[in-house]
Amino acid sequence: MEKVTGLKVNNHSASQRLVDIKIENDYLDKVKEQFDQFDLLDIEYKPFLRFHITDIFNKIFNEKIQSLTKAILLNRDQGAFVIGPEEMDQSKYDTDFLVKLSTALTHLVGIPNFDAMYGKYYARFEVKNTDNSDSYLRKAAKKLDLHTDGTYVKEKTDWLLMMKMKEENSEGGESTLLHLDDWEDCEKFFTDPIGKENFVWGSPKSKNVDYKIEHPIFSTDQQGKPIISYIDQFPEPQSLKQGLYLNSLSESLEGSKKLISFKLPPGYAIFSNNYFMLHGRKAFKPHPKLYRELLRQRGVFYK
Repeated sequence: MEKVTGLKVNNHSASQRLVDIKIENDYLDKVKEQFDQFDLLDIEYKPFLRFHITDIFNKIFNEKIQSLTKAILLNRDQGAFVIGPEEMDQSKYDTDFLVKLSTALTHLVGIPNFDAMYGKYYARFEVKNTDNSDSYLRKAAKKLDLHTDGTYVKEKTDWLLMMKMKEENSEGGESTLLHLDDWEDCEKFFTDPIGKENFVWGSPKSKNVDYKIEHPIFSTDQQGKPIISYIDQFPEPQSLKQGLYLNSLSESLEGSKKLISFKLPPGYAIFSNNYFMLHGRKAFKPHPKLYRELLRQRGVFYK
């Protein structure tokens, strides 16, 4: 990987598949100084401003951070990176700045989809000790099984960025990843004809998507390698064989010994290729004042 002044780029301690990028604070302060000129509401209402701050961001790193991030995401041997400040200062790098930073990161490589759950090009949501929502996303006591995003929407979902904005009284809740090429049973499930059948995919009311779609779990990329579109909660099997296939698939993924697990600090984001890198989260240990705020962007690569 090309050296980029202002960034410290290494293999992540959790896996050779994962790249660790730390932004040197002097450079992040330059970014913040530039971004502070723009109100977050203006960035939300004027889409072209998102491209403008991305250009500013890229130029601060000598126009090399764009090629670096795109190369990692498109590299089948990698496909994901973790990025954040070398030293996090939550009083300086507040949540408005983190939204802007995540916007600049995503617009380096593509265009985010509209997120119906939140009503913007990004979504912000909280995880607390108790929850009455209709999906696993906010349920702290339950682990979030390995999955890909965008399974229930019409839009393509090439990539996903998840950023941790805040975290308090948190124990457990580690981020998890599994590269499709590391999964021990990939060939078995990929070659099973059921995995190429169309499955019906719906979503709970909180997602604000009022339609269902059909697509298979497995398909292939331009090189003929397996890619996956799967989440455990949203498929609606239409036969016994589909239901049993899904159950076996889930058990195999969750039992993989190739799982990548690590703590994601506040101010950091995971940016991953959504076709061959599955993601999830371990359960939290109960705490009455548990609080975590996350930001999500997902979208398509530039043509």
